[in-house]
Amino acid sequence: MQKIWYTLFLEERPSISLSLFRMVVALTVGLHLIPTFFHLEDTYLSTALKTYNSSFFPIWFLKLVGKSPDSLVIFFVILFCISCFSMFIGLFSYVSCLIMTLCCYYFYALNDFAIGHILTWDILMVTLFLMCCAPFQGDYFSVDCLLKGDPSAYKTRRPFYLQRLLQMQVAFTYFYTGLYKISPPAGNWLTDNPIYYLMNYPVEGVTKLFLLKDFLAVHPQLCNVLGLTILFTELAMPVLLFNPRTRLSAIYLGIVFHITLILTLDVPSIFFFLFPPQLFLFIHPDHVLRWIEQKRLYNQNAQRSILVYDGNCQFCRMSVQQLRVMDLFNTLNLLDFQRLDNIQTLHPKLTRELAHSQIHLIEPDGNLYGGFDVFRRLCFTLPMLYPLIPIFYFPGAGIVGPWVYRWIAKNRYLFHFNKVCKDNACFR
Repeated sequence: MQKIWYTLFLEERPSISLSLFRMVVALTVGLHLIPTFFHLEDTYLSTALKTYNSSFFPIWFLKLVGKSPDSLVIFFVILFCISCFSMFIGLFSYVSCLIMTLCCYYFYALNDFAIGHILTWDILMVTLFLMCCAPFQGDYFSVDCLLKGDPSAYKTRRPFYLQRLLQMQVAFTYFYTGLYKISPPAGNWLTDNPIYYLMNYPVEGVTKLFLLKDFLAVHPQLCNVLGLTILFTELAMPVLLFNPRTRLSAIYLGIVFHITLILTLDVPSIFFFLFPPQLFLFIHPDHVLRWIEQKRLYNQNAQRSILVYDGNCQFCRMSVQQLRVMDLFNTLNLLDFQRLDNIQTLHPKLTRELAHSQIHLIEPDGNLYGGFDVFRRLCFTLPMLYPLIPIFYFPGAGIVGPWVYRWIAKNRYLFHFNKVCKDNACFR
């Protein structure tokens, strides 16, 4: 029994999937809650119409939160925005998760009408609570791992209990949703035909106008088959997901189910943003790590891009160390030009003066990029920089970006205390 418990919950496995899921949770919560801040007088301030969820919170807590002055509400709004962004980028990941979760519970207790008293938000609150049960959501895909500077951070192994709990949550959410469909007062999907009713007598704001709606509206038997298929699939989901032989098919099935749900019914965005990524947590972390190692090995033997930097500059070395951490698939060959006798062997247009002034990237096809354009290219190579693609390619970034980069490169001695670069000596 002890061995089974260890295998299911305590065995150490790579935590990279959980680190990526942290970003999904922060994005989901932010997209759901931040829009409610646009009109605070109608949502959370003393002028708002409020309702309270006494089935989720104890009465004493609702009364305590209900006494909040408007200044405290505004404070929590600012605190939430900061902590949500910090959790997304992985800066002080665990503390940010705790603070963001506290803010979510506060706003939910303050006015569940503004959030929309819905089952999906309750599920999200449970997800946030589980995320607070472990301090290692920022092992990778985070600023925290960049600050540590460990290139092998993606291989960090942690006890599996948090990922297992998140797996159990989504699996049994399916099961209890199916169970609800055959339990009063929801009706009985075994003997009734709710899909047919939705197609013919839709409640306003529930059913969307989709391609096959009119077809299903005149085929009750097909609607009945669809309803029973959905019911039995939901009830069987825990078995399908936890069985290694059916797991991959169940993940695909769940993703198709949620896409269909979004396209046909007016359901909360949480279904789309949270549930499909949570299904990917069923993929064994060792399989994810093995896939990464295979890509790293392939790129190691292939012709890679060469990143040329100044090894005499501490700030440059620190930046390159962070790029080494971000280079998940081993796509870069990092080269200190100070160790080369003839730098033009790398590229005929590259001189020592140019290499002193800014970082350079030589791609396998021979194209040479320098400064800001290097990071533009790396955005498509390093997964941790993917979120910055809209920023680096935002209109006007091609004008402002190079200027900012040149200033940082010229004054990089300001960012560290290396005696070699005192008074910008390494730049000269």
